[in-house]
Amino acid sequence: MSWSKILIKNGRIWDGSEFQDGSVRIEKGIVTEIGNASNEKVDYEFDAAGCIVCPGLVDIHMHMRGISAKDLGIQAESICFPCGVTAAADASGLEGNKELLDSFMVKNAVFVYVGIKNNKADFSNSEKMLKKYGEKAIGVKVYFDASGCDATDTLPLREICSYAHERGLKVMVHCTGAPVKMREVLACLEKGDICTHAYHGFPNTVQEDQFDALKKARNRGVIIDAAMAGGVHIDFQVIHEAVKQGAWMDTISSDVTTYSAFTRGGKYGLTMCMSIMRELGIPESEILRAVTYNAAKALGKQECWGCLKVGGNADVTVLKYGEEGFDVIDKWGNQLQSQYGYQCLLTISDGQVVYRA
Repeated sequence: MSWSKILIKNGRIWDGSEFQDGSVRIEKGIVTEIGNASNEKVDYEFDAAGCIVCPGLVDIHMHMRGISAKDLGIQAESICFPCGVTAAADASGLEGNKELLDSFMVKNAVFVYVGIKNNKADFSNSEKMLKKYGEKAIGVKVYFDASGCDATDTLPLREICSYAHERGLKVMVHCTGAPVKMREVLACLEKGDICTHAYHGFPNTVQEDQFDALKKARNRGVIIDAAMAGGVHIDFQVIHEAVKQGAWMDTISSDVTTYSAFTRGGKYGLTMCMSIMRELGIPESEILRAVTYNAAKALGKQECWGCLKVGGNADVTVLKYGEEGFDVIDKWGNQLQSQYGYQCLLTISDGQVVYRA
């Protein structure tokens, strides 16, 4: 739906860092007023009473059709817009299809896959993919998982980190099933690198040292990402204990694929991940920060994504916490359920309504 002037009124506005009450006015794809917005006639008006009005959500770890492996990738807009997501990063970039990324209405970036063979980094396809994706490639992704690669120690991970940092790229490391202790994984990463699936329940978890290495890594700028994959790569008991001990995450992401979207535990996507975190005790402001400003910053896009500001691009989401239940069992048999959760009522991308519940 295309309207030139939009007013979202009576909302609890989250701008990326704090709350205020009021309205958001949009004209020609730009946010023109926040707070005490004028009541001048508009083309479309949405009453957000009892709802949160926030920047379009940012999912830093998902798998897009045509970009990730064929069996994993889901059509991006079909899962993003109904969950309030207006920007996302593909976390494997295997296909090299920049033209497809350019065609998406969902704003996007990509982490290019780097393999490991015989305990050595395998860059045989990485250089080609980095060239194909160009400015869309913001980093590299490594599956540092003994069940799916030939890693036996941190040598290949250190090689990959050196390769990426020399090129000004971020590293996203899948640490589930790592062949070494988590403190060794985290020690390889530098400021701005991302440890995804940080709260898994496989051997070598962040809980083994009472989250000490995780806290130290976060303090020096390593981004701790609670990517869920519908419960496959997150242990609810581990993250519950982490919350109690103040071992916070920086970002929350879905790692959504064709195997999880709209199926695991209900309507699985980033909004359900937010609901799960709320049930586990994360304050609402921290949840919203983790899927807006922090997520955008993790991708180096904080100036244009994940914030709501006058003069900024009109990517806006309206969320309601209500009867949007879920029932999820993680890989370790821990069940988490609730009758309540976050529901996306409205998604606006570039000033255009792209989803309305």
